[in-house]
Amino acid sequence: MDITTDMLLAAVLGYTLGSIPFGLLLTKIAGMGDVRDIGSGNIGATNVLRTGNKGLAAATLLLDLGKGLLAVSLAWYWFWYDVGWTALFVVIGHCFPVWLRFKGGKGVATNAGVAFGLAWQIGLAYAGVWIAMLAIFRISSVAGISAVVAAVGAAWWIDKPTFVPSLAIIAAIIIALHRENIQRLIKGEEPRVGSKK
Repeated sequence: MDITTDMLLAAVLGYTLGSIPFGLLLTKIAGMGDVRDIGSGNIGATNVLRTGNKGLAAATLLLDLGKGLLAVSLAWYWFWYDVGWTALFVVIGHCFPVWLRFKGGKGVATNAGVAFGLAWQIGLAYAGVWIAMLAIFRISSVAGISAVVAAVGAAWWIDKPTFVPSLAIIAAIIIALHRENIQRLIKGEEPRVGSKK
């Protein structure tokens, strides 16, 4: 196969896996209705937590992370020189799934899986910053935004410059999807983890 075909297949692999809406599927299977009708209307783990079911939220987090890790791991096997391309599209698939009229999650958990798939050092930096910021501020958006930026810096720090463009674009997408959160942060109105807003 030529490079163009491989890039297309790498993108399709990433997008298809990324677009699986685990948060929505789990809450519906559990008989809790449509998670998009509560809280922020998001399909991610933070909003699933607002259903009051911590188990479902944890499962959503792990599955969203897992699909990012799986996509990148498969890309290493099939399209090793396009792994960054797959990384980008698995996050795009999560954030803009065609099945949900392009209204998905914000990509933080999926990008955690991507980070670990690209390099364990990037994954540790991502997870470390995410956990630390969540522990300090108890605000999911602060932790997520900090982690995606940390991943870009970590890739550069460990001399993996080929991953920097994809991670930078992912960071830009995720930060853009958090624009309402950023506005609430500025106003001091952003809810903390565990709130039922």
